[in-house]
Amino acid sequence: MNGIYLHIPFCKKRCIYCDFYSTVKGEETITQYVKALCNELSLRKDFLPSLNIDSVYIGGGTPSLLSPKQLETIFKTLTSIYFLNDNAEVTLEANPDDISGDFIRSIASTPVNRVSLGVQSFDDRMLNFLNRRHSSLQAIKAIILLAEKGLENISMDLIYSLPGQTLSQWEQDIDKALSLPIKHLSSYTLTYEEGTPLMRMLRNGNISEADEELSLTMYTLLMDKVANAGWEHYEISNFATPGYRAKHNSGYWKGMFYLGCGPSAHSYDGTSRTWNAKDIDRYITQNGDTRSLQEKEIITQTMRWDETVMVALRTKEGIDLTYFSNMFGNQGKDKLLHYASRDIQDGNLKIEGQRLHLTRKGLFVSDSVIVNLMRE
Repeated sequence: MNGIYLHIPFCKKRCIYCDFYSTVKGEETITQYVKALCNELSLRKDFLPSLNIDSVYIGGGTPSLLSPKQLETIFKTLTSIYFLNDNAEVTLEANPDDISGDFIRSIASTPVNRVSLGVQSFDDRMLNFLNRRHSSLQAIKAIILLAEKGLENISMDLIYSLPGQTLSQWEQDIDKALSLPIKHLSSYTLTYEEGTPLMRMLRNGNISEADEELSLTMYTLLMDKVANAGWEHYEISNFATPGYRAKHNSGYWKGMFYLGCGPSAHSYDGTSRTWNAKDIDRYITQNGDTRSLQEKEIITQTMRWDETVMVALRTKEGIDLTYFSNMFGNQGKDKLLHYASRDIQDGNLKIEGQRLHLTRKGLFVSDSVIVNLMRE
């Protein structure tokens, strides 16, 4: 399986919690950037073992800020180099207030078949706190319009454990999401990242983190409501209606090879990981030639072990013990099960057939369970 990630680092304004690489630039810079991005796609065409692509993800930033012409340029370059498989998933991240009839018509002529909307909340007070530029009504209208215009595969994000957020407010967010024509939901607890305005607000005493017990109750409520709606909880933070798991993220969790283009984008070829510098000015100046803008690390056996544990345990299926044994030997599998024995005894992990996976109880302490199984 091969994937491509394209980073579009432009935003009209920054959300207070976001630590992804992004910038606020004018139209001229965006045009120059698209040219450089297309050149990087061309220069690195030999990175993946095959030109057949299963998944493309255009993230940011705010990719929905791109004009129809800029999107057309990107996809024209992409499809002139790579072959999109018949069932390839092509996702475009979008901000709800960018969704319009014109926007939908512009993506209809591209391979985009999935839109991921950064909704985050249906409470306008929470959206204002997060410095989001859309309202709850705009988010609802965006989802309905996408569905009415024939886009079947719609995903959205929600954040919980927001300062001042009550359980009742969170329940309303979940109910509203499940009432809309979406196929996929990603939901994360609010995290306080270094260098963000949110972290500065916390350190200055302007806000307080949500109570841990309340956060766990919110997560429980989410799991129960989504399950009752017939959805699949297939990864710690991801839920889908049957048949609509996110292929791109699932590829990451299964060791997919992927090429990442744009500042800060990561790439993986099975033996090493490379990433581009977070510097849009140099990226544009060098027209997407990232050879002097990259760092690289070779994946050691210890790193491979830890990454296998970390990504596999986040999924519903957990760790495939046969695969693990093939990769690390029978002694490696025995060592893993030795590391897991306490959490199995405590009811956080369970072995079913040849799979070691988190139990419902284990989902609440997943971070510590994963650490217990890592070699580093």
